[in-house]
Amino acid sequence: MPGVRGYEADPCHSITGEVGVGYRDAVAWLASGLVLAVDGPVAVDWETVTGGIRDALAARDITAKQIDMREHFAPWQDILALTASAELADDPDFAPLSRAGLADFLTGLPDPEAAAGTDSVTVVFGPGAALVPYDRLWYADLPKRYAEAGITGGTGRNLGQPAGTGAGTTRRLFYIDWPVLDRHRDTLVSGVDLWLDTQIPQDPAWLEGPALRETLADLAGRPFRTRPTFNTTSWGGHWAQEQLGFNREAANTALGYELIAPESGILVGTPDGPRVEVPLQALVSVHPEEILGEGVHATFGTSFPIRFDYLDTVGGGNLSVHCHPQSDYMRRVFGWPYTQHETYYMMLGGPGRQVFLGLRQDADLAAFRREADRAFHDGVPFDIERHVQTFPAEPHQLFLIPGGTPHGSGEGNVVLEISATPYLYSLRFYDWLRTDRAGKQRPVHVGHAFENLDPARSGEAVARDLVQKPRTLRSGDGWREDVIGRLPEMFFEVRRLELAPDAVADDDTDHRFHVINVVAGDGILLETNSGHGFELAYAETLTVPASVGAYRVRALGAAPVRYVKALVR
Repeated sequence: MPGVRGYEADPCHSITGEVGVGYRDAVAWLASGLVLAVDGPVAVDWETVTGGIRDALAARDITAKQIDMREHFAPWQDILALTASAELADDPDFAPLSRAGLADFLTGLPDPEAAAGTDSVTVVFGPGAALVPYDRLWYADLPKRYAEAGITGGTGRNLGQPAGTGAGTTRRLFYIDWPVLDRHRDTLVSGVDLWLDTQIPQDPAWLEGPALRETLADLAGRPFRTRPTFNTTSWGGHWAQEQLGFNREAANTALGYELIAPESGILVGTPDGPRVEVPLQALVSVHPEEILGEGVHATFGTSFPIRFDYLDTVGGGNLSVHCHPQSDYMRRVFGWPYTQHETYYMMLGGPGRQVFLGLRQDADLAAFRREADRAFHDGVPFDIERHVQTFPAEPHQLFLIPGGTPHGSGEGNVVLEISATPYLYSLRFYDWLRTDRAGKQRPVHVGHAFENLDPARSGEAVARDLVQKPRTLRSGDGWREDVIGRLPEMFFEVRRLELAPDAVADDDTDHRFHVINVVAGDGILLETNSGHGFELAYAETLTVPASVGAYRVRALGAAPVRYVKALVR
């Protein structure tokens, strides 16, 4: 796809402070007799990190006395009891979001002052290190994609899980470990003395605490891109590999996370020098009103409520037909305060391509349930189109998908999924009897799915309410802004702007953040009144914090440009 500069897989944001590299410079300001707490998630390579700190101190003739917080977790059975759910006790895939604190996982906290000596530095390390008395605090971070890869690859363990207790599970990782660790991390950002990015554990990049906080404050006042990632799945396609140049060595590029708040990071530093990846969620936790806007913050707290991602099935297969929880079920059973309303924006489709959406008017729900159960339990395929409608996957059509609506993208499409943030609750009716890499049938959640199925999303009402025609909101010289998706029960809406070559459209966040993505044409130049400029190419996603206020967008290239914009209503 032609572009002014092309899709940037590793967008980096310049900062005024310096990014350091390696342990020797990091320990330069540590004096004998101090207690250094090095906190961070489970997935960090703690042996390499602590070895690097020890060797760097030794080069200064300082001994490191080390205390491993992982030796102070409560017994595993106690942790399992602490995080158990009566309603989902036997569920293999889902758990309620844990509300426990990290301190609840620990017992018998160490006393680092008792181990301190005038000729040494006492290094307390591991998850929860900041819970003991310390003189200096470091945070050793590792983006969440590494933890997920470790768990799915069979090498990772869950929070507090000792060796010899089996493999870690994504069920605990997603719904227990991450919420607990995120809340703990967010309390530390304002006081951390050094932030380490341990993606290269033997030679980490880092920011001193003041530089980190200055960087976050700067990002809160200007547009930014999060670092995109693509995952491989059994239905995945190859569009992102062929058109964006992403993950060419991977089997496919099924899921493209452009902006997904619980996992996304922001690269800062210099394009040709050392860089640090900081979590988007850490930025939002420190500057919620600047990022979200006062009203959105009041409703959603520090949860960034909108996500943008790609579903790539070009040369792949159909997605499962699934739904997402209805609002009450999401709160009561899964523990998330808002549900996963979605939209599908068709970046790529065409003749013969389709989207599954809503029930047929004549759907027999009892027969649908029987056939879904037989497929799951006995491996008997069935024709999902006897129960679920299909629509042509016309490029640039938006499909609205409220909670409880059966849906899925067909083969040969690229969907820009614009949705609410809780992204881990896809309740599958049918997954075409697909198997995973181990040859086991992929998870299907017939019980959850039918408990949340909304029978009102059926027949002609689906086309009328969920496949909307654009309505013009405003226009100017060479540009127009349309609403392309809005429903009373969905807290966000999607708009599309169309600009003629060189046209300039004025806009304003009006105290609520915008997320935009270029869906056609070469790209745009977004400029703020404070002097920040950002060039956005085809398929890239940009967050415009609420604090930006007024901004203007210029079309780049010789062809018309289209971009979509999502915002909280």
